[in-house]
Amino acid sequence: MVVVTGMRRGELLSLRWSDVDFERRRLLVMHSVDFIAHYGYIEDKPKTTAGKRLISLPSFLLDMLEKHRVQQLAAREVAKKWADNDLVFPNLSGEYMHPNHMGEKFRKLLKEVGLSHIRFHDLRHSAASILLCMEVNIKVIQELLGHSDISITLRTYSHLFPSMQKEVVYTWDGVFPPDDKP
Repeated sequence: MVVVTGMRRGELLSLRWSDVDFERRRLLVMHSVDFIAHYGYIEDKPKTTAGKRLISLPSFLLDMLEKHRVQQLAAREVAKKWADNDLVFPNLSGEYMHPNHMGEKFRKLLKEVGLSHIRFHDLRHSAASILLCMEVNIKVIQELLGHSDISITLRTYSHLFPSMQKEVVYTWDGVFPPDDKP
C-alpha cells in the first residue's frame, strides 16, 4: 500500500475503513498515530496541513483492500476480544498496531521472499521514485506524499533527475535524429 500511495507509517496505522471510498476509488488521509513510550498511542492530524489529502487508488489496490477487509472480518469473528475502531490495519484485537510490530512483520516478509533489508519508511521513497520513473508530474507526487512545499519533494528526490535528463535527450534525439552525414 505504501509503495502505491506514499503514505507515512502513522497515516497507514490510523487509516479507517470510513476513510476509504471504494466507489470513488480514493482514500482520505485525516489522521496519524504514533506510540510514545510510557504514555501510549497519540493520534493527531497528519504531519503537515498538506498531509490531509485525498489519494486516488488504482483498481488492483482496491481489490487488495477488499480482500484484506474480508480477512479482517473473519479474524474479528474468531477474536476473543475486538475493539471496533474501524482501523484498516489494526492489531489482533482491533486496536492500533504498534509501529515496531509493523516493522517486525515487514522485516519477516522481506526475509521470506528473499529480499534485502530496508526500512519501512524506504517504501515511501520507493513510491516517489517509481512515480518519477513513470513520469508523473512532480507537483502530483508532492500532493500524494503530503509535502507542504514542492521544494521538499525536489530536494529529497533530486538525485533521480540526472538520469531522467538523459531520457529527455533520447526523446529529443528521436524527434530530431542526429545527422549522420559528414
